[in-house]
Amino acid sequence: MANQEESKSSSVSVLSWEQVSRLNEVLTEVVPVHGRGNFPTLQVRLKDIVYRVRSRLELSGIRVKDVRLNGSTASHVLVKDVGWSYKDLDVIFRVDLPHEAEFRLIKDMVLGTLLDFLPEGVNKEKITPMTLREAYVQKLVKVNTEQDRWSLISLSNNNGRNVELKFVDSIRRQFEFSVDSFQILLDSMLSYYELAQTPMSPAFHPTVSGESVYGDYAAALSHLSNKLIATKRPEEIRGGGLLKYCNLLVRDFRPASEEEFKALERYMCSRFFIDFPDIGEQQRKVEAYLQSHFVGEEKSKYDYLMILRRVVNESTVCLMGHERRQTLHLISLMAFRVLAEQNAIPDASCVTCYYQPAPYVRDHNFSNYYVANQNIPTWLPCN
Repeated sequence: MANQEESKSSSVSVLSWEQVSRLNEVLTEVVPVHGRGNFPTLQVRLKDIVYRVRSRLELSGIRVKDVRLNGSTASHVLVKDVGWSYKDLDVIFRVDLPHEAEFRLIKDMVLGTLLDFLPEGVNKEKITPMTLREAYVQKLVKVNTEQDRWSLISLSNNNGRNVELKFVDSIRRQFEFSVDSFQILLDSMLSYYELAQTPMSPAFHPTVSGESVYGDYAAALSHLSNKLIATKRPEEIRGGGLLKYCNLLVRDFRPASEEEFKALERYMCSRFFIDFPDIGEQQRKVEAYLQSHFVGEEKSKYDYLMILRRVVNESTVCLMGHERRQTLHLISLMAFRVLAEQNAIPDASCVTCYYQPAPYVRDHNFSNYYVANQNIPTWLPCN
């Protein structure tokens, strides 16, 4: 019992005023939720939608244990200018989901909350939950297994800053790397917004706690501050954490232990190809990752793909030779397409490209072509 309490205390810390101030900026910033077609854009503050969703859930009989800010946004609050701009606004509602009815009720409550943010003059009476879902929801996920019970509703933002509301009963793995393992409890902030009459200041602000589900808050914060990559049991992560790992590398993070990560890279690649064995699945997964994590960072996509190609090339041991070459070829084509989209392909007149002669060119018995009597190098220049 004492060990559990000690472990819990080492994973939790109280935020400083500077961190609370950044958290206040995130929660009060207006984020547009873009509607499809003729539906108007909703102007949403995170604190408002979180408070209203929590209130609706509790009125409907679903107890919310706590509400947490998660992911890259939590990392931004704790350490400013770490090298990436936070994208999605990830919020976790910890709830009990014993039956299918709770999943449906949560979805209805969230969609009903969107009505509160429609501009004045919009006739809300004829707008159904299905209509709101089609207009404003980018992603709807439900996982209901023995070990994982959670749902996700992601609200659309054309700039990649989606409001993602996640309702969690249980989940096996909540982080990929130590730097994205932070969760900030929002309940004291929500109470402050509801009750306090004075603005926040260094002398007067709520006490806010942060937790690292990595297990060691101080170590995880040190990794984040110093741009170090560390993880535990990457084989447990869906996809092995491979895509996120390469994302950290392209942002100048480096492994905390180079020797350890050489072995971990093999685990990452193995798990990635176990989860996504088909070349089409691999392409869809990488494309979706680029689309959601590199909005407004088009120039970084090529560097990212080249790092991904290097890691796959050096650390993949679970594929047959032709499968590995197929994946490497896919990544190369995607990188070439990224350059084409950026009009960054160099002038062909300034490029020397090479091709490899077919094996039969060396065969003196092959008579369909005239072969000059000369030594042919392994690679020949195109020009």
